[in-house]
Amino acid sequence: MVLVGSPLSATHTHLRSTPTNLLPAISSMTSSYKNRFPYYPLPQTFSLPWLPSSYYRTATNNPTLASFSSSAQVQAPSKMLPFVSNRTTLFTRYTPDDWYRSNLTNYRESETSRHNSERLRVDTSRLIQDKHQQMKKTQTESTKNLGERVNDIEFWKSELCHELDEMIGETNALTDTKKRLERALAETEAPLQVAQECLLHREKRMGIDLVHDNVEKQLFTEVDVIRSCQERMQRYLDRAKAQLASNRAAQHEVERDLADKQTAHRIDGKCHHLRNTSDGISYYRGVERVDATISVPDSWAKFTDDNILRSQSERAASAKLREDIENLLVVTANEMWNQFNSVNVAFTNRIAETADAKSKIQTHLAKTLQEIFQIEMSIENIRKAIRDKVPPLKVAQTRLDERTRRPNVELCRDSAQLRLINEVHELDETIQSLQQRLRDAEDTLQTLVRAKAVLEHDLAIKANSLFIDQEKCMGMRRRFPCTARLLGFV
Repeated sequence: MVLVGSPLSATHTHLRSTPTNLLPAISSMTSSYKNRFPYYPLPQTFSLPWLPSSYYRTATNNPTLASFSSSAQVQAPSKMLPFVSNRTTLFTRYTPDDWYRSNLTNYRESETSRHNSERLRVDTSRLIQDKHQQMKKTQTESTKNLGERVNDIEFWKSELCHELDEMIGETNALTDTKKRLERALAETEAPLQVAQECLLHREKRMGIDLVHDNVEKQLFTEVDVIRSCQERMQRYLDRAKAQLASNRAAQHEVERDLADKQTAHRIDGKCHHLRNTSDGISYYRGVERVDATISVPDSWAKFTDDNILRSQSERAASAKLREDIENLLVVTANEMWNQFNSVNVAFTNRIAETADAKSKIQTHLAKTLQEIFQIEMSIENIRKAIRDKVPPLKVAQTRLDERTRRPNVELCRDSAQLRLINEVHELDETIQSLQQRLRDAEDTLQTLVRAKAVLEHDLAIKANSLFIDQEKCMGMRRRFPCTARLLGFV
């Protein structure tokens, strides 16, 4: 029989410790959290309502205790549990109603906790599923955007490759054209030197042949034409060098943009093929807060488009310059060839004129020499005639002198005397006329000799002019560059 206030009933005065939570201790699960992921504090948007603290708060059970009596509160600890023998009245801590109410309270709290836990589990499962679907959707959209970005980069990369190939081809073509222009410009030095040497040689003409004839005019025109062609070629050569520099600058920009596109294509392609099971994925704390971008899609596309447009513009200018250089080479070659032919025609005409003049001089010289011979024979005949008249004159004068010695009246002015006087006069007149004719013949001979000297000098001048024009000048002009060399192909 158990007495009231016995130790068995007194044991109810000591409350049994109530478990403060319904979940296993965290310390018992630490092994399951080790070496999984590094801890990073999540932003406020990723905080979840089902933190462990909510479990602890929800599962906490704090039962309501009955109030102690005032006598029990003021008694010393040693007198809290009196023995039955010492008790005089019946003492109880709880009533049966308290006991039933406590049980009902525990039932309701347990049921409430179970309902809350079930609802939390359902919400958590739905939340996990929703977040998983959202994560898959977001990752799919990111992968799709990366794929579109890779396609955009591939498109612009193909455009840059095509433009780079076109620019390289255009630059090579312009370089070849520039080399042709340089060769053509170098080939103009020989014709210019030939024309200048022709002018220098023609300065060695003598006498009357040193004239400003059509050949000299054409030679001066040829020098001016060649120098004009050289000036135009040099201007276009400078333009070609500047255009090549512009082409290389545009090509460098395209190559740099293409290299950047290739790097970006490799990186974005790698990112596009990354999966949750790929190797090399890791945490990069704070990377989402780093904004290293310097362009937007519009400015990114505009940058490449501007580079391509600049390259196309430079290519168009280069092609136009090449066409102008081709036309210039054809025009200059035709101008120099036409002037070269004009000079040659002038030389040919002048050589023909000089040869004709030389031939005529030679004819006149031959006639003059024949006439000199004839006049010399005539002079010799006159002198002989004069010498032949001396004896008759002497005879007549001797006769007259002898007849002056006739004595006295014998000095008669008879017909013989008159005839002798007339004979002397006739012989004197004849000798004087012959002597005058001799002087005239001698003067004529001197004139013929002077004419002969003039003709011989003029013949030497014409021979010198013919040698200069025909041998020296035309001999040099046989080495004029061909059309292929003037066009820069050789």
